[in-house]
Amino acid sequence: MKTNRYLTDFYNNYDEDSRLTVKHGSVEFLTTMHYIGKYINPGDRVLEIGAGTGRYSHALARQSHTVDAVELIEHNIEIFRRNTLPGENITVVQGNALDLSAFQDNTYDITLLLGPLYHLYSREDKQQALREAIRVTRPGGVIFAAYVISDGCLLDEGFHRGNINVAQYIKMGLLDSRTFAASSKPEDLFELVRKEDIDDLMSIFPVTRLHYAASDGCALFMREAVDAMDDDTFALFLKYHFATCEREDLLGITSHALDIFRK
Repeated sequence: MKTNRYLTDFYNNYDEDSRLTVKHGSVEFLTTMHYIGKYINPGDRVLEIGAGTGRYSHALARQSHTVDAVELIEHNIEIFRRNTLPGENITVVQGNALDLSAFQDNTYDITLLLGPLYHLYSREDKQQALREAIRVTRPGGVIFAAYVISDGCLLDEGFHRGNINVAQYIKMGLLDSRTFAASSKPEDLFELVRKEDIDDLMSIFPVTRLHYAASDGCALFMREAVDAMDDDTFALFLKYHFATCEREDLLGITSHALDIFRK
């Protein structure tokens, strides 16, 4: 199976299992689960494509849903299996989001595509992953697709933390000097997009958008403040976030976005 060696090296050395458990990282997880909860019903079948170490798959299996998972990276699959509890109705296989031929058409009530689009760098590949996710979902089923958003990452990792040298990225051609739109290659790991890019990707599919949400909003930008919140303040912050994460004037100020649509 062909893999991106940069991707394999990254996840072999990255603690993906705990990314969504720290307080600021949990905002993305809790937001995604909040929206899944609006559409999932008892007895629904779930497919998670690019399941990582299984944070979402295990959470849903522990709510008594039947979950099948596909993951590209062997290291993540090992942790996924290690985290599986007795009684979970769950499977995981190695596979690629671009080819889900092992799965039948019109099968799943809920399909999660929460990681692969972070690491696909051409319009064709991204649309192929979306096409496969839509194919395996039953008519009327709901697909959740996640993206890494360029402006939130640029503000946080670039101008705020200095982990990205913005001027150097412009010189390297990774950022447009006028619009600051990003372009990525496999060695850059993460494909950074904007909502207009996502709208363009989705324009060819006969689906209905239900929600487009800034899934972590400002949580990563203000991670130190979020991590320092007591439980009551964090609960209030989440209430604010859920109330505002679909506001059009705030959609670009996020590190991750969630596109939710019905087949």
